[in-house]
Amino acid sequence: MNTIYRLRPLSETDQDLLFNWRNSEKVRVNMYQNHLISWEEHCRWFTATVSNRCNRYRLFEIDSSPVGLIYLTDINLTDNVCFWGFYIGADKPPKGSGSIMGFLGLDYIYHEMSLRKVCGECFSFNTASIRFHERLGFQREGYFVKHICRNGQYEDIIRFALFNDEWSRKRKEIGRVIFGEEVADDLRNCY
Repeated sequence: MNTIYRLRPLSETDQDLLFNWRNSEKVRVNMYQNHLISWEEHCRWFTATVSNRCNRYRLFEIDSSPVGLIYLTDINLTDNVCFWGFYIGADKPPKGSGSIMGFLGLDYIYHEMSLRKVCGECFSFNTASIRFHERLGFQREGYFVKHICRNGQYEDIIRFALFNDEWSRKRKEIGRVIFGEEVADDLRNCY
């Protein structure tokens, strides 16, 4: 049986799941805002997230089981650019889940939304996110020294960028590494 991967829009039924994921230590450790979130705060965030047209949130599923979240913020359709973020929330995700989610996310950004550039950021101590971005073809575009204050300490931020034309050149090779086989040009059934 073939594994089915999918990015789908959030629904009201995802609210409890995301509350638990956002408050889990493994997710909070790498977020800009890493405090425990109250239910009321989460409800306000969820309502604003679902209704904001400048952001897109997609739940990543493997065989209909929620595994992670990918989100696009500051979507600018004049300049055709956005920021992205992501996390795996499931306790025991299948190996390679993050890479698959990232691959589908980039296809969604470039093929479904027709954007030109996606930017990402992470703390300089987040070596897993740095490797993740680089494996997907991102280039370092900036280094912001002592940029975000977290827990009373200023942390450095690395900014990455990937352009549509660069993704188009590297997509098949990256897909072969992630999936172990040739990837279809059109994955629209996944989102």
